[in-house]
Amino acid sequence: MHVHALDRFEARDSALHRSDPRLKIVLTLAVALSNAALPDGSWLAMGCMQALLVLAALAGGLRPWYAVVRSAVALPFMLAATTVAFVTPGVPVAQIALGPWVLTPTVEGLERLASIVLRALLSVQVAILLTATTRVPDLLHALGHLGVPSALVSVVGLMVRYLTVLVDEAQRLMRGTQSRSAAGPDGTGGSVFWRARVAGSMVGQLFLRSYERSERVHQAMLARGMDGRHLTLYGHVVRRRDHALAIIAIVGLIAVHIIARAIPIR
Repeated sequence: MHVHALDRFEARDSALHRSDPRLKIVLTLAVALSNAALPDGSWLAMGCMQALLVLAALAGGLRPWYAVVRSAVALPFMLAATTVAFVTPGVPVAQIALGPWVLTPTVEGLERLASIVLRALLSVQVAILLTATTRVPDLLHALGHLGVPSALVSVVGLMVRYLTVLVDEAQRLMRGTQSRSAAGPDGTGGSVFWRARVAGSMVGQLFLRSYERSERVHQAMLARGMDGRHLTLYGHVVRRRDHALAIIAIVGLIAVHIIARAIPIR
């Protein structure tokens, strides 16, 4: 069984790793909401928020730019916000001819777009730090303690666990196809329709295998007394260091918003 692609936990002995996972989840949500509340164009405040996240990475025993580099994976999902640069009224920057349409980005629109992207990247970074310093079972256990419905927690836990199984099944199917020299009737890569038929057959087999395995797993879980709760080997106790972490985080967020509103944007 290979390491799950979604499990980004980094085993370290740091202050963040030892902190209560419930507190880390609450602080992660607080930072994300705080980022969303930052005004457009508050570059200094966003820079201060980035500095706080770099310090958090160092406190977790990680490299300073650990979360910054990995947050780039969210950039393709932010392309939907590019329309903001063209629909926001303001001072035009240029005119872009696109067939019969003429797109006119504005200074205010570009500023708003950059602010949206930066706020989103900051929120992604804090989520990356959460998953890098907290084990998945601890996250699930903490979500249950925070009042998240047990059915939802179970679905998330099973999804994270069995996506690995699906990946393994898909890799076995691909190896089987390659070992049987499935290269098409003409000995090459085959036509598009032939490859689509092979891919469709593999998807169908993967679905059937997954369905049968889910039935077996469900019966095995019932036989072992599964009641929907996710247990962990590590007890969750709020200690003094957790209170100190919460105070530092809250003071930092308040300071960032004071900077954002006290210093003029332009």
